[in-house]
Amino acid sequence: MKRALIPLALIAAGPAQAQTSKPYLVVESGQRFDRLQAALNAIGDRSATIRIAEGTWRDCGVQTSGNVTYAAATLGKSVLQSQLCESKAALVLRGRSARVEGLIFSNYGTQDGNGAGIRLEQGNLLVSQSWFRNSEEGILAGNDAKGQIIIDRSTFTHLGRCDRGLACAHSVYIGFYDKVTITNSRFEAGDGGHYIKTRSAKVDIRDNVIDDTAGRASNYLIDLPAGATGRISGNWMVQGAHKENGSTIIAVAAESRDHVSDGLVIEGNSLRLAAGANSNAVFVRDWQGGRLMLGANQLPPAMVRYKRQ
Repeated sequence: MKRALIPLALIAAGPAQAQTSKPYLVVESGQRFDRLQAALNAIGDRSATIRIAEGTWRDCGVQTSGNVTYAAATLGKSVLQSQLCESKAALVLRGRSARVEGLIFSNYGTQDGNGAGIRLEQGNLLVSQSWFRNSEEGILAGNDAKGQIIIDRSTFTHLGRCDRGLACAHSVYIGFYDKVTITNSRFEAGDGGHYIKTRSAKVDIRDNVIDDTAGRASNYLIDLPAGATGRISGNWMVQGAHKENGSTIIAVAAESRDHVSDGLVIEGNSLRLAAGANSNAVFVRDWQGGRLMLGANQLPPAMVRYKRQ
């Protein structure tokens, strides 16, 4: 049974108590700050690393320029929790680029139903060995036609929602970016919406675990609502029983046809059904009719491999 690498965030004993009144170290200058925003203001339009001390920090920051790395002092022991900036996220990013390494993001909610660990508004983003949990969204990104997003060795737990008459939230929800790469990561126990939803032109979704066994009111495991090219391969998936919409595993161009999906490769994935899950689901449901490259995938015997909608 194929499993993704589990980030160190998952095996930490739990967030430590704060050990310093100034938890944010700008590595290049040696300056320490008691607020994340103060550290970002000191960096300005430069490139720098903010090292975040062990502990649980009810704090947030808005990056408006520069290239910033947000790194846990110890993997899996630095937690940003509950506090939102601009009523959006713990990290609101609209600089040139950002890297997030080894952090935990927990307990985010807003009146508009889109409280997130990370809200990316422009620029490139790389996330590694981080854990997003118990929030409305893990990572929510807007539109940047030249931008790229990479997510690797990270975990997404108890995210998403479809309630209050609001548009759904998702574990990872990306707008019109150029390319999204998601590898070696785990998605589990969704609370609504889709696990991965992206309108990017290109995708590379490989070697992940998407486990819907404990999901509640969840929908598609992977949604490419505007179409896409690229690859979905090597993923180990479980379709849960408690779905809001259990008809589809992977959806292509369900909302629009902004991107041609010719050549999109879907192969080498393994799908299982949790007890009570819908065996009549369609593995790939395609609203566009592109020339998809649907290779060998391990599916339950009764499952429809492909359906043109």
